[in-house]
Amino acid sequence: MQQIIDEKQVPIPSFSEAVKFWFILGWISFGGTTGHITIMHSFLVDKKKWISNSKFYHALNACMILPGPEAHQLAIYIGWKLHGIKGGIVAGLFFILPSMCILLGLSLTYALYGNTPLLTAVFNGLKPAVLAIILFATWKVSQKSLLTTFHFFIAAMAFLLSYFAHVSMPFLLLGIIILGIVVYLIFPKFLIPNSRNKENNKLDVENEYFINSNQAIPKISAKRITKQFLAFTILWLIPFLYVSNFLIDPTFWQDSSILFTKAAFLTIGGSYTVIPYVANLVTNKLMWMSKAQMIDGFALAETTPGPLVIVLSYIGFMTGYNHFGGSLAMGSIGLFIASYFTFLPNFILIFIGAPLIEKTQENKMIKSVLSLITAAVVGVILNLAFYLGEEILFNGHATGLTILNWKSFLWVIISLVLLHKLKLNMIYLVLISLLVGLLFGLFTVNSFWNF
Repeated sequence: MQQIIDEKQVPIPSFSEAVKFWFILGWISFGGTTGHITIMHSFLVDKKKWISNSKFYHALNACMILPGPEAHQLAIYIGWKLHGIKGGIVAGLFFILPSMCILLGLSLTYALYGNTPLLTAVFNGLKPAVLAIILFATWKVSQKSLLTTFHFFIAAMAFLLSYFAHVSMPFLLLGIIILGIVVYLIFPKFLIPNSRNKENNKLDVENEYFINSNQAIPKISAKRITKQFLAFTILWLIPFLYVSNFLIDPTFWQDSSILFTKAAFLTIGGSYTVIPYVANLVTNKLMWMSKAQMIDGFALAETTPGPLVIVLSYIGFMTGYNHFGGSLAMGSIGLFIASYFTFLPNFILIFIGAPLIEKTQENKMIKSVLSLITAAVVGVILNLAFYLGEEILFNGHATGLTILNWKSFLWVIISLVLLHKLKLNMIYLVLISLLVGLLFGLFTVNSFWNF
């Protein structure tokens, strides 16, 4: 039975206080999605009581089924629930601007000094830690996502189809949705776990929170949705027309803008599904950058706050830099274009999609199908780990013990132990790895990692 407290009126959070929090969050949100969610939950739920625990996780689940990074969308969602459209815009912008600015500086440094022995040594110390972080993320996500034997089967198939058959994410998701509906209608027991997770079954005193589950679900207005869609179309079209008419080689900029827009709309499952989709296109199909540059981008992105998908900003920089013969100016333009077209869809997806998702969040068939999509994400993250592992552990060659880089392999194992057993924060692991690479770069003629 839910306890309700009527005599306590929750004060309305001030816009200035919310702006202050979102601004600070953008500079301290290291550690990927887990770090973002932990910080937001600690401040917004536990400390300020701006949103209840149940509503927070309902919102997170809603964002999980949308394309793009769920932590960024969760920030937009909560900002929107607190202060409307302006609150969502401020929350979303402050979530990504600090990491984007930091990554611009790092990308410029990488372009100028990336081939120097010292910086190479630093990256060689960091890359194995990045691989360990992704493997650790795979394990963490699998604990919450693989609930039945059928979920394990879906995860395995997602990995095999994406890694060996190179099936793109949109087609993979479409197949899973169709299969999930069929299984739910014919064999629903396949989707029911044997034991329920009771960790989050505690009842909140909902009325103690400003945003809570007792509040009415917002009405869906066709007029409002139309206006928001038109606004998004204009915001997308104006920059696209500009790069198509006023920049050198407009075809390249058009292709770049469309690529990052497609990545934003067609990849469900957060950063770990967006990144392999784009990485495969820019390194294998379009040949805009090398696989080694792509791996270095992961390392750079791990050193910044904000979502891991910020690596797409780096991709935009390097593709512009490479395409225009090492132009830092064109690389910088590429970074801003990639960032704009990657993150703009997140705002419209929340402003239009969140009310629609709230109305369907208790639908059993939808929840079952979504659980299969989440299971598939485990396979896709594993695909990303293998993609990186080929370069980091085997120098991009066919796998085999004779060519295994044992030093990198050892640091992957040490990093996993630090993350799992000692519960080391990811940002501390990144800093330690940077220091280890730097020390060996300073005190040895040939890098310890010997790439």
